[in-house]
Amino acid sequence: MEILIPIAFFAMIAAIVIIPRYYRSLERQRMAETLRAAIEKGQPLPTEVVDAMSSNVRAPGLPPSPQRDLRTGIIWIGVAAGLVALGLIVGFEEPDASYWFIGLAAFPGFIGAAFVILGLINKPKS
Repeated sequence: MEILIPIAFFAMIAAIVIIPRYYRSLERQRMAETLRAAIEKGQPLPTEVVDAMSSNVRAPGLPPSPQRDLRTGIIWIGVAAGLVALGLIVGFEEPDASYWFIGLAAFPGFIGAAFVILGLINKPKS
């Protein structure tokens, strides 16, 4: 019975990542089928449709913007803060366990700090 808790935890994380990607893939597939049918019938493509399809596509090789770095850094710092809070809560029952969580929180915390520093150092390109 104790094994169900870690399995459920990792299954939840996998579901949070996989399910949105799956539905996004289905949506893009339906859009491509609709566009294919419109092209086969000779219908002109509205510019709004082309813009909507290419809006979420990020060109490879472009450097990330400072705003994106700041957002990513803040998210990583939030993950670290959540791990610290979890460690403090677990620490009420088992005091030595809180050290593991705080140590584990250092990794996303330092990654987040690096992203925030990058976001503050890089100048926005005009």
